[in-house]
Amino acid sequence: MTMHFLKFLVCLVLGILHSQGSRGKVSAMNPEANMTVIQMIRYWGYPGEEHFVETEDGYILGLHRIPHGKKNPEQVPKPVVYLQHGALTDSSNWVSNLDNNSLGFILADAGFDVWMGNSRGNTWSRKHKTLSVSQHEFWAFSFDEMAKYDLPASIDYVLNKTGQQQLYYVGHSEGTTSGFIGFSQSPELAQKIKMFFALAPVVSLNFSFSPIVKVSGIPDFAIEYTYGHNELLPESRVTKWLSFNFCSRAILQELCGNFFFLMFGFDEKNLNMSRMDVYVAHNPAGTSVQNLLHWKQVANFHKFQAFDWGSSAQNNLYYNQPYPPMYNVKDMPVPTALWNGAQDSLADANDVHALLPQITNLLYHKEIPDYNHIDFIWGLNAPWMVYAEIITLMKKYQ
Repeated sequence: MTMHFLKFLVCLVLGILHSQGSRGKVSAMNPEANMTVIQMIRYWGYPGEEHFVETEDGYILGLHRIPHGKKNPEQVPKPVVYLQHGALTDSSNWVSNLDNNSLGFILADAGFDVWMGNSRGNTWSRKHKTLSVSQHEFWAFSFDEMAKYDLPASIDYVLNKTGQQQLYYVGHSEGTTSGFIGFSQSPELAQKIKMFFALAPVVSLNFSFSPIVKVSGIPDFAIEYTYGHNELLPESRVTKWLSFNFCSRAILQELCGNFFFLMFGFDEKNLNMSRMDVYVAHNPAGTSVQNLLHWKQVANFHKFQAFDWGSSAQNNLYYNQPYPPMYNVKDMPVPTALWNGAQDSLADANDVHALLPQITNLLYHKEIPDYNHIDFIWGLNAPWMVYAEIITLMKKYQ
């Protein structure tokens, strides 16, 4: 099914380009479309470091660091910020725009030591101490394990490396999900977070109208028949090809943008269409089919709970109880600031409004009328609509 769709898409692209003749010519390619995250960071003149951390259950995660900005290398020690991406993406999200428009660079120039995490299974976290990506066991995870293992391992590594006792945590989409779970389940982990900045938070999908959520109506066996049992939508030659031959062409950039808008809500004027080749080259970055099935359960059961293994016996094996444990956001003590978009089709405003009363230490909330789900990472006006406020709050609550 997926392969037939891709063949159709390729034929469609070639047909459009042929019909447009010279108007289908390639625009100037953004070199970052064919770079690693570290190369993207260094391309803009910033220092970039790659680190690796091993989780308690053996996954080896890639961390990317911008230790300082262009003009402030001498200030030591710097306050530490940890950025966590959403589902099916990676750390490139924070450095995909121009240097004056990407949160990773803006924070570095504002005097912060910036660390960017990568969830297990994505482009930069595809290794394990004993397992291979070809084994089903490698992909037997969802956002449960990201919160339980990835988050504490990464945060502990960063704090040990920098000599700090606390850091600021910024999460987008599923990055907020991991935060809400990890900081409510582990008081020890929560104590290491100075402040939690939640961008387009997702803990429920009761009102979400994104086509992504429509998968909740598809039987599990149909999803596994289509995508298999292991990996879901990794970075691939197909997406690279689309980036170089499709989204780099001026006449087709808007079509690429409309794909994102269809998935995440519309805000056409706020996306830099000339960067579409960079966005598509690095996204999607892969996750597990089990993670998709877990989100499907969130949508169907209307509960913020651990993965349901499908039977009382299996749940007993994993949880020592016949049903998955619930996650209670009210147990999270971390000071929190939250931003959401009224045009966000994934983190719907109604779901966010239901979440707000559960956050016991909410210091700030802002709903932006025009914002969709990806405006928080790629929006043209994000530097002054969101990022400036984040930095102000960080400096206020040092």
